[in-house]
Amino acid sequence: MPTQDLPELSQGHVAFAKLMAAIETGEYQPGDRLREVEVAERLSLSRTPVREALRKLEAENIIEHRPRIGAVIRTLGQTEVVELYEMRLVLERTAAEMAAKHSSEAEIDGMAALNDELAKAVDAPSQAAAINQKFHRAIYLAARNRFLLESARAMNNALLLLGPTTLADAARIKTVVQQHGQIIDAIGAGDIDGAGAAAEAHLQTSLRYRLGVMRA
Repeated sequence: MPTQDLPELSQGHVAFAKLMAAIETGEYQPGDRLREVEVAERLSLSRTPVREALRKLEAENIIEHRPRIGAVIRTLGQTEVVELYEMRLVLERTAAEMAAKHSSEAEIDGMAALNDELAKAVDAPSQAAAINQKFHRAIYLAARNRFLLESARAMNNALLLLGPTTLADAARIKTVVQQHGQIIDAIGAGDIDGAGAAAEAHLQTSLRYRLGVMRA
């Protein structure tokens, strides 16, 4: 069904989904101002659903309203980035450990296939970032815990505020692919402690790299 034929409530959901996708792909960056009229024109929607989407983004702490400026995508400071990665470390270590208990061979093969795709995305940072997100989601799904998955969904909203992907050079992707491989091997072997340790090491490396980019 064409977007313009959807009821107004669904139009709000469409506007929210499109805005989230635009933030995920870097079309909108942290610090960017979201003008209602401009967003409506870009998304080919009326202003009412866009206004609804902006309210939802604010409720989910993705945007903030600044005096005399309006809606702006939040920018995380170094302290918030560290706190976010600390929480991500806890969740992803748990997810890897639970995946080592519950994952099927098909799920492990799927993780390996995604990691192979990531290794080939050297010259496509946006594609690499999307594949990386799918890889980590695959681990959460293999953990077989709906509450853990919901916690990850809420955290992923905050991850959108980190800004441009760090997967922009061959050396960085090589490191990530290698560490992903260690996680996959441990999950495939049913090594609960090893999977958790590999996930933690991966997140620690990611945090150090992210902070280095912020200081540059």
